[in-house]
Amino acid sequence: MPDRLIRDVIASRKPFTAPGSTTVAAAARLMKKHNTGALMVVEGGQLAGIFTERDALFRVLAEMRDPAKTRVADVMTTNPRTIDPGKIVGHA
Repeated sequence: MPDRLIRDVIASRKPFTAPGSTTVAAAARLMKKHNTGALMVVEGGQLAGIFTERDALFRVLAEMRDPAKTRVADVMTTNPRTIDPGKIVGHA
């Protein structure tokens, strides 16, 4: 596995995206529907951040924010680290 290319590992996976204006509650429903732990937050066709289960737990629930009113843009992880799909898994 460490010698496989990233593109080969993710080739069959569909990325799920949402705009930053999406509420945390709506994002959680989308994540549940697609059985995924994260959404890429896209603005203007560019990756703006990633919203994860950890973001929901630490930045929303633990801070007593209202998931129905909180936007993912306000609680997402900005500037996520990315990797070129041509790199090997071991590099990641």
